[in-house]
Amino acid sequence: MSAPRVIVPLAPGFEEIEAVAVIDVLRRAGVEVVTAGLVPGAITGAHAIALVPDTTLDAARTQRFDMIVLPGGLPGSTHLRDDARVQALLRDLEERGAYVAAICAAPTALSAAGVTRGKRATSYPGTGAQVECATYLEDRVVVDGKLVTSRSPGTALEFALALVHLLVGEAKADQLRRAMLVLTA
Repeated sequence: MSAPRVIVPLAPGFEEIEAVAVIDVLRRAGVEVVTAGLVPGAITGAHAIALVPDTTLDAARTQRFDMIVLPGGLPGSTHLRDDARVQALLRDLEERGAYVAAICAAPTALSAAGVTRGKRATSYPGTGAQVECATYLEDRVVVDGKLVTSRSPGTALEFALALVHLLVGEAKADQLRRAMLVLTA
């Protein structure tokens, strides 16, 4: 059986901690992660750290993925929300029954695609009014079926481990949690 495949779109102004934590933890779990830039070349995050994506979003859209994960940050989340390609990819993955996940301000992009409607979700404090959902929660990580949302850079490891749990299993998530000395509540 092949490893689960996850796409992480990177937009200018993405939150570096959220992107790198998710990419790193998923790869430690044996998940194939494809980073895809909304624009060609290196993508500079909200705190002037540049990452070179594996591919472009246009090239990645032709591939099949089990999950999409949107890192937050500003203006990165706004770029994700306003990009028609990202919106189409979100709707397509949701319709196929894939996991759709976002952290910090990026759940606003999920809301724009309609994937939070009728679900429980969370986001960065102050962006909740922009997330159309059935129940808005202030939990650090919220899983509602195939929708996963989280709050901030401070919840990035918990978020990433929740994604590992969903894609690879609880045992692998616990193994990584112990190996990385991640505190549990």
